[in-house]
Amino acid sequence: MNRWKAASIHLLISVVLAALTGALLYFVWFPSPYFAAAGASGLILLLMGVDVCIGPLLTLLVVNRNKARRLLRLDLTIIGVLQAIAFGYGLHVIIGARPVFIVAEVDRLVMVSAEQLTDADLAKGSRPEFRQRSLTGPVLVGALPPKGVASGDFAMQVMRTGKDIDQLPQYYLPYDQAIDAVMKRAKPLSSLNKATDSQRAYLDRLQAATPSQTLEVLPVQRGDHSYAAIMSPVSKRPIAVLPIDAW
Repeated sequence: MNRWKAASIHLLISVVLAALTGALLYFVWFPSPYFAAAGASGLILLLMGVDVCIGPLLTLLVVNRNKARRLLRLDLTIIGVLQAIAFGYGLHVIIGARPVFIVAEVDRLVMVSAEQLTDADLAKGSRPEFRQRSLTGPVLVGALPPKGVASGDFAMQVMRTGKDIDQLPQYYLPYDQAIDAVMKRAKPLSSLNKATDSQRAYLDRLQAATPSQTLEVLPVQRGDHSYAAIMSPVSKRPIAVLPIDAW
């Protein structure tokens, strides 16, 4: 087998594996409308670079008809092991970065990834669905700080751990119990004055597709990044998330 045929076969296998992984990311771990806001585009490019490019390129370099079969098998085995390790590491990064909760709090939605929550914090969740990292996409929840005497303990916990309420599942509650108060802080679409012309046209199409309701905006935070969630005032769920600073 010549090097081009071997590299082509390796490339085909890598593309199939990458496509399956990409589908898992797009439809399960980073579903619409959170795909871009969760940073999945960059993660997929990283995975594609490792899986689709490096392995087949190494195969192209090492395959030689004049090389002893034993040495060729050894070279291909080493490439396969290295590619599997690199792919496993990339998948590990993606699993940790996947959003597991979208937390409605005060005047925003906060995207919380799997790696931001410790097992100890999850164990304190008041409901079973708050005690686990979802494997089927982020769970919409609300979060309200305690009042009265317990508010002092909450403030101390935040200062001690450096975690805000969105990373403390013990303060989570069902989304529908918190979103009404958060939606009172929502802004009209016209407030997105940083939108580009193409984004503005997309917003107009979204509004035209739902003439019976006036769409609103809530900020979405992921770490230090800010996005705009286009909210339905009827379902009170995001129907789109755009890379626009909604503040």
